[in-house]
Amino acid sequence: MKALIVGAGPGLSASFARALAKEGYQVALAARTTGKLAALAAEIGASVHACDASDPAAVAALFEAAGDPSVVLYNASNRVRGPVTELDPAAVRQALEISVFGAFLVAQQAARRMLAAGKGTILLTGASASVKGFPNSAAFAMGKFALRGLAQSMAREMHPQGVHIVHVVVDGGIRSAIRLEQTPDSLLDPDAIAATMLAIHGQPRSCWTDEIAVRPWVEKF
Repeated sequence: MKALIVGAGPGLSASFARALAKEGYQVALAARTTGKLAALAAEIGASVHACDASDPAAVAALFEAAGDPSVVLYNASNRVRGPVTELDPAAVRQALEISVFGAFLVAQQAARRMLAAGKGTILLTGASASVKGFPNSAAFAMGKFALRGLAQSMAREMHPQGVHIVHVVVDGGIRSAIRLEQTPDSLLDPDAIAATMLAIHGQPRSCWTDEIAVRPWVEKF
């Protein structure tokens, strides 16, 4: 069994990679820069691939190298903050290329292989900004709204063909070594999100989730 995580890093991606490895998956980790992945790769025996997810040729080459995964997580995004009137158009374009165009390229490559196999799961990491735009965060909201649209369209197209598409709305901050909580469980535990994703991947096809929102108990809706 093979799995691919694009936009891999030390947080949610690492937790999901560990969860998959414990289930016996051969995990491939892909990121624009790979130095940060060495320790995780050594820990779980994962392969590491440098990939610009916004480059169609690079994504195609990634799948050739990683093989045919039965689980794919797209976890790459880019934030550009500031008032709409002051945003750099080039920076916004780059953010959209990473947040949603890259997701399209990865999902397209994954879907082609999964359709041939008649099964597979594609997970797309959303955020609070997938469903509500915040001040000074227009570029991020644009990318995450578009990602949600991609997931919805793909689910309607792919579910009847046996490929499971899931949009995961991470509605809240994720706990990390540099992001500590003041109230117990007021930040999302990345291991808990990973466990949720793994459970979704294991759902019987008679009861598929196409979107789920996860948030800590103190987070306002």
